[in-house]
Amino acid sequence: MSKQGFSFLGNKLHARGMMRWARAAREAARTELPILRRQRAQARLLKSHLDRLIHKADERLALPMIGSNNFSKPHNADWAWRPELWRGPLPTPGHSSVQTKSMLGDEVTLFHDCARSELTLRQLRNLREEDLAPYGLRMDVFRFDGSFLSLVIDLPNGAVEGLKKNHLLKMNIIVEREEPLEIFARLNIQAGPNTEQLVRELPLSDEDVSVEFDLAYSNLNEKRAEKAWIDIIFEGPEMNQVTLRDLTFSRRPRASL
Repeated sequence: MSKQGFSFLGNKLHARGMMRWARAAREAARTELPILRRQRAQARLLKSHLDRLIHKADERLALPMIGSNNFSKPHNADWAWRPELWRGPLPTPGHSSVQTKSMLGDEVTLFHDCARSELTLRQLRNLREEDLAPYGLRMDVFRFDGSFLSLVIDLPNGAVEGLKKNHLLKMNIIVEREEPLEIFARLNIQAGPNTEQLVRELPLSDEDVSVEFDLAYSNLNEKRAEKAWIDIIFEGPEMNQVTLRDLTFSRRPRASL
């Protein structure tokens, strides 16, 4: 039977069942007791199935849709992107005792100089009503004997295609922390033998923060831009849990003066 035929038949049966139960409810005050007792047992069984369906449907439909690239972008953005880790499930969702240069997915790499790693990194499903990203990233740091810790996000080719010095690159990030710490974002753009760098400190007074990198303040060689990446740098991360609920990027040309 075709899907269309099954849907039509199912709708007809559903309509008949609804009419039957609506009639039974209207006539319940005068229905003979043996019949009413049987109807009550049937209704309770049906209600248990419906309650389970509604509960699971509410749970699943409330979650951000896997693969979603839905997020706020400037109206004149000519490029926007959410990394894969925040869009969908990874084949390997996490690592413990994470060594430097370990990757989670194809776009996120952890760097540190600890002699002994007491770091964990894992992808988690976002369950909060306000989340737009289906997944997030959680990092647990226990004892930390290194001098630096950073996550490197490789930006796709679209980030540098047509890149000009009049562009503004914006990063939006939702951060949760157990303990206060400083976080910096460094944009790196490789142009021939040179790499341009712009650094911004994240204003962490709120969970949902954004920073902009103004390329007018760089020495970018527009004709030679080859690749770009972002370093997210954590200062004093020991004994802390940091969750990045979302991470998105957008690019727009500066308004003409």
